[in-house]
Amino acid sequence: MKWLKAAAEEIVENIKRSVQELNMKDVEKLIDLLLKAKDKKIFIVGMGRSGFVGRAFALRLMNLGFNVYFLGETITPAAEKGDLLIAISGTGSTKMVLTASAAAKDICATVVAITSFPESQLGQTADLVVTVKGRTKEGSPREEDYLARQIIGEREPLTPLGSIFENNCMVFLDSLVVELMHRLGRTEADLKRRHATIE
Repeated sequence: MKWLKAAAEEIVENIKRSVQELNMKDVEKLIDLLLKAKDKKIFIVGMGRSGFVGRAFALRLMNLGFNVYFLGETITPAAEKGDLLIAISGTGSTKMVLTASAAAKDICATVVAITSFPESQLGQTADLVVTVKGRTKEGSPREEDYLARQIIGEREPLTPLGSIFENNCMVFLDSLVVELMHRLGRTEADLKRRHATIE
C-alpha cells in the first residue's frame, strides 16, 4: 500500500496548496455572478474528468434552487443574453469548451473560466477567470528537462494526467457550494428537499 498512501498524501497536499493560492477577489466575483444569475440560466461545460466535476457542481447548484444545465444534455435550453456559462478546463484549450465559450460570448452571456492557465485561449475568452492550480495532462514536464529536474531534486507527481486539477477543482466547487448555502440561508434539509427522489 506504499503507493496508495503516498498518492493520497500528495493529493491532500495539492488540495491544501490550491485553496491557499486561490485569488479570493476572483472567487468573490464568481459568487456575485452566481447570485445575480439566480433568476437566469446557468450553463456548465467541461469534458472528460472536468465534465464529471462540472456535473457534480451542477447537481449542487440545482439542490440550491438555481436554474442550471450541463451542456450537451438533450434537455439543455437555449442560452440568452445575461445567462451565465461556467467553463471548466485545466489546460484552457479543450476544443468543445472553447467552442461553447465562444458561442456564449456571441449571444452576450457571461463566461467564467475555471482553469490552471489564465493566459490560455479560454482565459482570454472569459469575462472572469478563477485559477485553480493543478497538473493537467498537458502540463507534464518536457522529456528533455529530465536530467535538470533530477539534479535539483524534482520528481514526477504520483497522480496521473490531469488528476490534480480535477481533485482541486472538485474540492473548490464543493466548498463554494457551502459558501453559497450560507449566503442564501439554505440548510442541508433545504438541499435534501430538492435531491432526487426517483433513483
